[in-house]
Amino acid sequence: MITVTAEQIFAELQMIPLQEQEKFFALVARKAFSDDENLSHDELFGDLKDAEFTAKESMSYLEVSSATFRRYIRDGKITPSTEIGTSHLFKLSDLRKLKSAIKLMKG
Repeated sequence: MITVTAEQIFAELQMIPLQEQEKFFALVARKAFSDDENLSHDELFGDLKDAEFTAKESMSYLEVSSATFRRYIRDGKITPSTEIGTSHLFKLSDLRKLKSAIKLMKG
């Protein structure tokens, strides 16, 4: 039997196209919240609570171009939580807040 860790699955998941990620999570949601077995939101997504995304992952999550994302940083709408050399990481909680604000502005 091959043992795969949650971290390995998550790393692999990040490498697939965004559209396939969305399909995967929709499938997980349907299976997780069916009558057969009910998982709480924390049980299903708890590992992502303190997750940090790269700039590229953040742009994908927000569904914005790199120019728009850089403008958000310049305007102080989002700030990196961690800087490693020239790489910046962004907290998922901050990205969620920004995404909600973007949706409100678009109406």
